Amino acid sequence: MPTSADEVTSSTKEAAGWLDAHWQEWVASGIRIVFIVVLALVLRAMVRKLITQLIGRMTKPAEGEAAEPSRLGGLLANTGVVNPERRQQRSEAIGSVLRSVASFTILGTAALMVLSALGVNLAPLLASAGVAGVAIGFGARNLVTDFLSGVFMIMEDQYGVGDEIDTGVATGTVLEVGLRVTKLRGANGEIWYIRNGEVKRIANMSQGWSTASVDVQVGYKEDLVRVEALILETAEALSKESPYDELIWAPFSVLGVESVAADSVVLRLEARTAPGKSALVGRGLRQRLKAAFDLAGIKLKEEVPTAAAATAAAAVAVTPVLVADAGPPSALADPASPRSLAAAPIPAPARPADEAGAGPLKTT
Repeated sequence: MPTSADEVTSSTKEAAGWLDAHWQEWVASGIRIVFIVVLALVLRAMVRKLITQLIGRMTKPAEGEAAEPSRLGGLLANTGVVNPERRQQRSEAIGSVLRSVASFTILGTAALMVLSALGVNLAPLLASAGVAGVAIGFGARNLVTDFLSGVFMIMEDQYGVGDEIDTGVATGTVLEVGLRVTKLRGANGEIWYIRNGEVKRIANMSQGWSTASVDVQVGYKEDLVRVEALILETAEALSKESPYDELIWAPFSVLGVESVAADSVVLRLEARTAPGKSALVGRGLRQRLKAAFDLAGIKLKEEVPTAAAATAAAAVAVTPVLVADAGPPSALADPASPRSLAAAPIPAPARPADEAGAGPLKTT
């Protein structure tokens, strides 16, 4: 602390000189910081708007029914089967990811430039950030894996809301597709939360088309040519009914005999159907085949007697039919009852006429 007037005057002059020497640098630094912040905000707004317009062009439907999707729209097409809701969902997810990445990159770079303009040494800060990034990367590697897997799943259109998928650990209908977790509704109503990074394989039963495979059993002695003709006639009639006329995309074809047994023959037929509708088409065809077989008199199985049944039938044929049990009759029973007659002693045979006077018949 200055103790005299001369020291106060000297300190004041030094402070005024220091301010006079550095005020221009401060003003320049402030202007530079304001310019960096404004430029970062403007650039961020422009990039986000550009991403929004790009996603809008990707999801814009083609004009006319026969028109093909644009080059950008083709990125969201699904093998020619384009679902507007599906494309809208994918576009929103991709746009959200791109906007978040752009904002993080632009604002992060602007923050580092502002610190540099303030005179902060960025070398230790960047080194510390690098070490912290490596540590966080090791600790949150599963989270990063889930995030990246979710991004690629959405961009590659592996599945979407409403699809029936099999992820290996669970099977069900997709309710929600997130960047970290996918939500499924199981067959029994349960909800599965599956981390995207844990999914090693995905079977999508709702993309492109499905195959309806039906096995038809007929009796061994049935005429297979007649049976095949009846099957194809029934399948053709089914394909002309509503709603099967929109679900069956290719006619049924009989592949041939699948198996042969002692009493039946199994024929297999297949058809291409709409995605996820193979079970519905198969049930409808089985119902109509049953009615057609009943009208045509086609048996589903021959009646082949087994060895036990044949033995039992032979035993019944050779076994005499007894009128009553062989037990002795009761003393109070009716002598004329069937039980008494069955238990009566067998009478002695009559002697010949020429031996009538020879005395009684001797027996040994």
